[in-house]
Amino acid sequence: MDYITIPGIAKPVSRLMKGTDYFYPASYEKAAANMDAFLAIGGNSLDTAHIYCGGQSEEVIGKYMKERGNRDKLVILTKGAHHDQTGPRVNKEAIDADIADSIKRLQTDYIDMYALHRDDPSKPVAEIIDALNAHIKAGTVGAIGVSNWTWQRIKEANEYAADRGLTGFTFSSPNLSLAKANEPFWAGCVSADEETCAWHEREQLPLLSWSSQARGFFTGRFSPEDRTNADLVRVFYSDDNWERLRRATLLAEQKGASAIQIALAYVLNQPFPTCALIGAQSEAELHSCHEGASIKLTKEEMEWLDLTNRAELIRS
Repeated sequence: MDYITIPGIAKPVSRLMKGTDYFYPASYEKAAANMDAFLAIGGNSLDTAHIYCGGQSEEVIGKYMKERGNRDKLVILTKGAHHDQTGPRVNKEAIDADIADSIKRLQTDYIDMYALHRDDPSKPVAEIIDALNAHIKAGTVGAIGVSNWTWQRIKEANEYAADRGLTGFTFSSPNLSLAKANEPFWAGCVSADEETCAWHEREQLPLLSWSSQARGFFTGRFSPEDRTNADLVRVFYSDDNWERLRRATLLAEQKGASAIQIALAYVLNQPFPTCALIGAQSEAELHSCHEGASIKLTKEEMEWLDLTNRAELIRS
């Protein structure tokens, strides 16, 4: 397992991050076994959120850590200040309340990485940075970051923090995948485009990608004619993405891998630090991700996969 470092966290962060948005108390044994298997391959980073499973995802993780006595071995990323039925909640009151809830559910006294789940562009960055820095100072939060923010808003927030000697965002979690999104999967979500990736390369800011494998687009289970999955059709069906799948399949054959492993490798071979959030729910899926994470891609292969180079990739 490879790891990256994120400012604000003493522990290394595994580049495969275990998604936990299916962790329910009723299926606790499955979640615990899944976590045991993840740790066995060297994984240590988890992705959860205040809203996942109505808060039960965090509760399951808290129970697991208490039973196993392994809190010190895990890096927990949780997210908060998600909008509700009344609208945006990116404010000090919501941040404070959600962090308090998450800490209680997780049965811990600190959160390694805390991210704002959504943005509210009408909210000044000063209030947000000030609120989060209070938690860093109190020791309840290590690193702070964002999910589904544009790079321009991150830059603005970090400039404010730097000017005042405060801690800025040290990671971002948008969608990044070989398949490019036609539109947001959910309202308010952000996918990393070419400009975003160029900014991350310049800044070397870690990017933690959700839907890193495009929600199964590269599994081979789908085709242009199969339109049964309306969300996948809406977000990922396009001529360019079918061509990316074709190329991933060809490259996989040459490397003795699968197309979905090539798609994962694409996220992990960017010219800036990346982690891939994975939804593996079985040992077979977990080991597939582990193998995919070890695949190295050249700059030429990356450009070919991403259609920057439209010519066929010639192998000697």
